[in-house]
Amino acid sequence: MLQAATRTFSTAAVVLTAAVLFCATSCSKEKTPYAPAVHNRDSLPILKSVGVSTLISDSGIIRYKIISEDWFIYDKKDPTYWSFEKGLFLEKFDEKHHVEAFITADSAYFYDRLRLWELRGRVEVKNLKGETFKTELLYWDQNEHRIYSPAFMQINGIEQRLSGYNFSSNESMTDYYIHSSSGAFPISESHEKPHPDPQVMKQMNDTTAQAK
Repeated sequence: MLQAATRTFSTAAVVLTAAVLFCATSCSKEKTPYAPAVHNRDSLPILKSVGVSTLISDSGIIRYKIISEDWFIYDKKDPTYWSFEKGLFLEKFDEKHHVEAFITADSAYFYDRLRLWELRGRVEVKNLKGETFKTELLYWDQNEHRIYSPAFMQINGIEQRLSGYNFSSNESMTDYYIHSSSGAFPISESHEKPHPDPQVMKQMNDTTAQAK
């Protein structure tokens, strides 16, 4: 009878052990977390970089230095672009690696296939002359070598201050124009008396005499 009880206990133990193992295996499989399948790949960046400080070359020559808190590359968007959502500091170099200008912005987007920069927020540019340009929207077309903005622009130069809309410039921001502009210009403080041209005065007198 003891042997029968022992066999019954052993059988129950084996069944219980098998049940526990089966439950543990099945339960663990059921509770294993899985990330949802990605169906919309174009909404995700292929690259995310944090704490960026890098040099970018153009035609084998270092042209730009970029500093940003983050950098996302979206390769499935149409058009594809780079994103700098937390701000951007950019320096532009000439062929001898001299800094031609620096640009800062609250956020920036670079459409790599179009070679077009879009700068937004508090955008500020400083050129070699020491002139500063402030706006809320600025485009930089590297194909056309042109920088432009339809938004309001403030220009603080060494000898003049301008403001207006529809700004356009070369890449070094040294040759530019702006529409609907207003500004302040320096006036000479010279107190010398004017010296009229005697010949001009004589012609005026002669004309007056003929009129009489």
